[in-house]
Amino acid sequence: MPTTNSASAAWLTQEAFDRLQTELTQLSGPGRAEIVAKIEQARSEGDLKENGGYHAAKDEQGKIEARIRQLSELLRTAHVGEAPADDGIVEQGMVVGATIAGDKTRFLLGSREVGATDMEVYSERSPLGMAIMGHKIGDKISYVAPNGKTIDVEILSAKPYES
Repeated sequence: MPTTNSASAAWLTQEAFDRLQTELTQLSGPGRAEIVAKIEQARSEGDLKENGGYHAAKDEQGKIEARIRQLSELLRTAHVGEAPADDGIVEQGMVVGATIAGDKTRFLLGSREVGATDMEVYSERSPLGMAIMGHKIGDKISYVAPNGKTIDVEILSAKPYES
């Protein structure tokens, strides 16, 4: 199981890593074979210029190949394992409660691939993520959003994510 301490690596639970590994195995094996068969079947129907089935299958193949590349890179570089320490310091894998621009919110700082469907997910590489990484409960900070506005943030809570 690949792990890395790189700041750019996504944090994944073991459960999420295993689920994504299964998806990658399916896409790169049976998924590829199935789409190749669809393309061959559509190709045999004649003129490729006006063959909607062929073009749809080629588009699907492109999406599958992109997802395979995405999963391969994510799984190769992911930090897999236990949730971070419950020390109130914001880092990947934490559920953060914060007041952002006056609005209270709760979100996971990490990868959408963890599977947290009940809350927002912000990447640690996002402007918000980069601004709050390493801060602790009670810290008040601000960052410049992509639209050029300065956003004030207060960290209210930081707990390890539990799937």
